[in-house]
Amino acid sequence: MNSPLLPTYARADLAFEKGEGVWLETREGERYLDFGAGIAVNALGHAHPHLVEAITEQAKKLWHSSNLYRIPEGERLARRLTESTFADLVFFGNSGAEAIEASIKIARKYHAANGEPERYRIITFEGAFHGRTLAALAAGGQKKYLDGFGPKVEGFDQVPFGDHEALHNAIGPETAAILIEPVQGEGGVRAVPTQCLRGLRELCDERGLLLILDEIQTGVGRTGKLFAHEWAGISPDIMAVAKAIGGGFPMGACLATSEAAKGMTVGSHGSTFGGNPLAMAVGNAMLDIALKPGFLDHVNRMALLLKQRLAELLDRYPAVIAEIRGRGLLLGLRTHVPNNDFMNAAREQRLLTVSAGDNVVRLLPPLIIDEEEIGEGVKRLERTCEALEREMRSVAQRGAA
Repeated sequence: MNSPLLPTYARADLAFEKGEGVWLETREGERYLDFGAGIAVNALGHAHPHLVEAITEQAKKLWHSSNLYRIPEGERLARRLTESTFADLVFFGNSGAEAIEASIKIARKYHAANGEPERYRIITFEGAFHGRTLAALAAGGQKKYLDGFGPKVEGFDQVPFGDHEALHNAIGPETAAILIEPVQGEGGVRAVPTQCLRGLRELCDERGLLLILDEIQTGVGRTGKLFAHEWAGISPDIMAVAKAIGGGFPMGACLATSEAAKGMTVGSHGSTFGGNPLAMAVGNAMLDIALKPGFLDHVNRMALLLKQRLAELLDRYPAVIAEIRGRGLLLGLRTHVPNNDFMNAAREQRLLTVSAGDNVVRLLPPLIIDEEEIGEGVKRLERTCEALEREMRSVAQRGAA
């Protein structure tokens, strides 16, 4: 039967009815271990009781009032975020793409407020992915996402990932900011070295540029810090956040210093649904857990254990796994086989993963995962590697015959 849905997704023929913790269950009762977490969204797994309670209680009271009026829970969440980060101000939206759009607008408006409206261009990096709106696609610069949508939105200058000379050469009198992901997720789980993040901060300070960090995938504990840039001991001027901040509820946020946001005045930006009471209730509940003492320590312990176990798989199956990448519980396996083949084979073992660029398979388990569940995941990855290795041998034998 033809689906009435717009055919923009290559969906697996798999539907889930319910979930609990790191597990998902189909209508037929088949249980899958979730190492995708809804593409790094379900940071506390599925049906976390604290999140369920928060959204249920709020749903009984008020869903939406609009930003024509104060939303106290939004003010509370913004205050908690600013107290836990570099930021002074927060704008709430509904997605990562909206958080990026707000970041771009804030950066451009900053220079306009300083009397330099010609400074609107933003330097980005090859392999980046910042969202699906036209401006976010232009910032990401990937041809496969831009083709067929008309002229590319003006104002973005891309440089190769890790090419310091190209970066310096790209800075001109119209440059407003540098936008980068601390770890490229979609781009292949490529982490920006600590010294490079520090160098970017110094470069922005020297040249009067704003540093924008896209922490949509890396934020809210995914790398073992509340936000990934903390590993480098630096602070951005503007930061886009989404995915885990809502724990599964659609939510995004743009955080900024008061200096960077100096141009944003009444009417300069807005959102009908952004910061609605339901989202704010879930966001506050998510922070209750993420800011709890010991939570990030747990993430780091589980990340270390998973990396160690993956290293063992790399040693045993070098014909299948080429490299292990990433930080915290944002990990990637670059494979010798097509990454989609690996994902399909893992799904046969009832293990869910996510693809990425550079032939990488992303492993993004919920941050609440425990040692036993990591052990089970690694067993399923091992069976995946065994199945792929057998297939490779069979193909080689048929070729030799």
